[in-house]
Amino acid sequence: MIHSKRSAKSRLHSEEGSLVGINRKHLKLGMIMFIMLAGGFTSQSTGMAMRSDVRSDILISREANTNSLYQKIQAYSEQSRIEPIDAKVDRIWKAIPGYNGLEVNIKASYKKMKASNDFDKNKVVYKEISPNVHLEDLEPQPIYRGNPQKPMVALLINVAWGNEYIPEILKILNKHQVKATFFFDGSWVEKNPELAIMINKENHEIGNHAYSHPDLKQRSMTDTIEELQKTNDVIKATLGKKPKWFAPPSGSFNQGTINIAHQLNMKTILWTVDTVDWKKPAPAEMVRSVVTKVGNGSMVLMHPTMPVAVGLKDMISEIKAKGYQLGTVSDLMSEKRISLN
Repeated sequence: MIHSKRSAKSRLHSEEGSLVGINRKHLKLGMIMFIMLAGGFTSQSTGMAMRSDVRSDILISREANTNSLYQKIQAYSEQSRIEPIDAKVDRIWKAIPGYNGLEVNIKASYKKMKASNDFDKNKVVYKEISPNVHLEDLEPQPIYRGNPQKPMVALLINVAWGNEYIPEILKILNKHQVKATFFFDGSWVEKNPELAIMINKENHEIGNHAYSHPDLKQRSMTDTIEELQKTNDVIKATLGKKPKWFAPPSGSFNQGTINIAHQLNMKTILWTVDTVDWKKPAPAEMVRSVVTKVGNGSMVLMHPTMPVAVGLKDMISEIKAKGYQLGTVSDLMSEKRISLN
């Protein structure tokens, strides 16, 4: 009898354990089902939104042949399309970046005008068209200017001396909300890290101007690599960034210089207009000379000198008055279109 009672008790515990196990399994399955259903709802919602967009596009496509508004937008699109311009190597100007084209986004424009059913130029939606050939596709060549269709001018400031004028130049740039590209001599950065950091904190672009202001046209490949790499290392250690633009000191270079810069993932920048500020011209004369020469895509070379510190304000104002935006080398080399409206 005792044995039977124990056996019955054991069976009871076993059955209770089984029931607990079954309940736990049911609970686990329930949780899995809930998660699956919740995911299903999310997927269903996403799917519904996608189907809604598809239905909208189908309706617009059906209306395309009969709706006069849609046809007006199509006609305007054909008239207003601007073709993109490929990057190229020019016989005189060497590497020239491309420039995006522009076309009407017909469906987006139609959706904006559909409620009123009236064609409105102010509601036209545009999209940019990328060129087929980009600056990166070209063989290593120097760059003297941006695309001649881009109404922008870049200021290049080569820094190897002239510390006393840098604060005033920064003040003027900041006041007029202009960002320039400063090309740093590596040895200058080592001697003047505070000024380099000050320029960088103002969010100006930083480029490589070699280490010791050498005449690179006369230097060996080994020397050139050392000059450029050492400068990149100093800038990286001081500012935490690596330049992607290189400006040869005094504009002295050969194809080997260009190739080495390319191997170090930098493109070589020269200039379109020179302030010749190192000759200490009268500031007003310097400004007049520069402003008369700038055009779409111009790059203006200068240094932290007295004529620049005195004349920069007027130079910026007069370049803007001619209808140009001012930007960095990266801004100018970008294929992105700019609007002056």
